[in-house]
Order: sequence, then C-alpha cells, then structure tokens
Amino acid sequence: MKRIHVAAAIIQDRKGILAAQRGYGEFKDGWEFPGGKLEPNETAAEACIREIREELEVEIDNLEHLCTVEHDYDTFHLSMECFLCQIVSGTIHDSEHENLRWLTKESLWSVDWLPADIKVVEELEKALEA
Repeated sequence: MKRIHVAAAIIQDRKGILAAQRGYGEFKDGWEFPGGKLEPNETAAEACIREIREELEVEIDNLEHLCTVEHDYDTFHLSMECFLCQIVSGTIHDSEHENLRWLTKESLWSVDWLPADIKVVEELEKALEA
C-alpha cells in the first residue's frame, strides 16, 4: 500500500482553531487541518511551516507536536504529524481550499472532518481540556 507522510498545522488564535475545507480531489468538501506532504530530507515541522507559507501566505511559529495519526484509506496509508502553532506574521490569503473557518472549542464538531482528522480533533479536545 502506498504511504503518504504529511504535516498538519493546528493554528490557534483568539478566534479559535483554523479548519480548512478541501476544494479538490478524492476528498473534496471534507474538512481538515491545513498542511501537506513532506519533501525529501525535510522534517515534519519544516514541512508544516513551508506548506502554511505556500497555502495561506502566513508565517507560523511556536510549533508543538500534538500527535501523529496513522490512518488507512482505501488506496493509501496516511502518516500525519500534527502541530499546534500560531500565526506570527502575515494575513491569510488562501489559494488551496474551498473554505476556511475558525472553530471554537465548542464548535469543533460542526464540520464534516475527514477520517484521519477526526483522530486529531479527539487529541485536540484532550489537549484543550488539560
């Protein structure tokens, strides 16, 4: 089975936590945390920073590893390293997603998360309660 290694940013600020709706591909319209595939010789944290710069045109910092999710989809295995972080400069200009939404702790389940991201939301809830 094909393996895909990605990094995802759980961006937090006073508005809440940023969720992104996929605008293309097999999982179009599903909700996820923004991020993307690791390049060769790139750490997950480096990939996370690069992907957010490319997708949202902002700089993130203060990355804190939340969890690594392993999930089998029908055609591939996803390994997703997830980082809590904040935007430190720039204004979001989204070129990749159909929609972005800031979710509060109480509204985390108001969107239709993709299967692997459901596991991240569960870990996020635990971290927010700690």
